[in-house]
Amino acid sequence: MPKIIIAVDGYSSCGKSTTAKLVAARMGYTYIDTGAMYRAVSLYFVQNQIPINHPKAVRDALDHIQIAFQINSGTGRNETCLNGLNVEEEIRKMYIANFVSEVSALPQVRHAMVAQQQRMGRKRGVVMDGRDIGTRVFPDSELKVFMTADTFIRAQRRQIELLGKGEVVGLDEILENIRKRDHIDTTRAESPLRKAEDAVELDTSYMTIDEQVEWVIHLADQRIAELHRKGHFKLKEK
Repeated sequence: MPKIIIAVDGYSSCGKSTTAKLVAARMGYTYIDTGAMYRAVSLYFVQNQIPINHPKAVRDALDHIQIAFQINSGTGRNETCLNGLNVEEEIRKMYIANFVSEVSALPQVRHAMVAQQQRMGRKRGVVMDGRDIGTRVFPDSELKVFMTADTFIRAQRRQIELLGKGEVVGLDEILENIRKRDHIDTTRAESPLRKAEDAVELDTSYMTIDEQVEWVIHLADQRIAELHRKGHFKLKEK
């Protein structure tokens, strides 16, 4: 069966990454966490004291950043590697969350990461989540999903996630972080977060992860069947 690209965009803490991972696993697709890529760049900048207001320093730093994903044999999780080191736990910490929107708004960073993401998805059969997948990275993706949720619910989810990792953060601080990220993501000049015209919106405020996964897979199956009927895949395979 021919495969498609599923682009999952939306706000932070809406369940994008978890849903995208499970959809990819169920469909036998490759999962690409673009948010983790920007977090890895942010970590590198922090560790190497790269001034983000200095374009040449940013450009030079990007030449020394290699990001890859590996499957943890014990947990089966898709984990992020920065220059050969597993940084999955570190990039999920709050100090990176407070910095990543500023880093990902830099044109040089976005250009470098978008180029990597496009190479990763060239053969299709991928589920990619982020903030500009359907609008910038893969505007021709066959299925675009835009996820949203109530801000307070998003903050609660993020707090539970952090507690599970032993990081205690107040709800007010998390709410402030989410609102700040939303503002930067939606107003930045380079690839702002927005819903693609042909994206299907999914409000996850009162949905379980299983319900989200089933919803996306159902849409994907419908889209594949529709494209197959129209002969779309025959054209793609020539």
